Amino acid sequence: MSSREVIENVQADLFAIQDLAYRDFQAKLMPTVNKETVIGVRTPSLRAYAKKFGKTDNVSAFLEVLPHKYYEENNLHGLLIEQIKAYPSCIAALDRFLPYIDNWATCDMIALRTVKKHLDIFIQEVCRWIASDHPYIVRFGIGMLMRYYLDEQFKPEYPKKVAEVKSDEYYVNMMRAWYFATALAKQYDQIIPYLEEKRLDTWTHNKTIQKAIESYRITPEQKSYLRTLRVKKQ
Repeated sequence: MSSREVIENVQADLFAIQDLAYRDFQAKLMPTVNKETVIGVRTPSLRAYAKKFGKTDNVSAFLEVLPHKYYEENNLHGLLIEQIKAYPSCIAALDRFLPYIDNWATCDMIALRTVKKHLDIFIQEVCRWIASDHPYIVRFGIGMLMRYYLDEQFKPEYPKKVAEVKSDEYYVNMMRAWYFATALAKQYDQIIPYLEEKRLDTWTHNKTIQKAIESYRITPEQKSYLRTLRVKKQ
């Protein structure tokens, strides 16, 4: 089967499980995405489809085709990359795919189980992505740092890299705030100086505090203190 035939079959399958009400809801959450490119497939349904499709002989043909026409095709692409068990192949597939991500939802849904056994070297890729000029590659890199490097793998230089990111992109800075809020819950003593010493830009600083205060993983005492660290906008 040709790549074109594979793509046409996948698109037909996705439209067969379309939920128009969900499409309208999801499109409103992604202002960077043209609504006409959103089919409207709920994530559990897409994950189930990816699991089934991943066992066929058509995966390679699908992954060859970039860019995709539909939002759900991009999400499917990411879910299929998750299934790649060989670490070098997984990274190569990611490097091909990441430049085509155009929204936060596709960016954030990818969880790379393959890298868990390679965290000592995966950090090199994460730092490379964080240094990218592409906003969603930067967001993805910070997301990976948050997902895999806030517990046993944590090192003080990692939050420093996130703090040093300079961007006017909302979705980059929102991820930076999300990272620091999560880091406060897991590495409070290492992270609180970033707020006490105002090492972040004002927007990210205040958004970090907001998200931390909303978190159930931050103690009431910590929340009270965080409220005193808010910075007034100039």
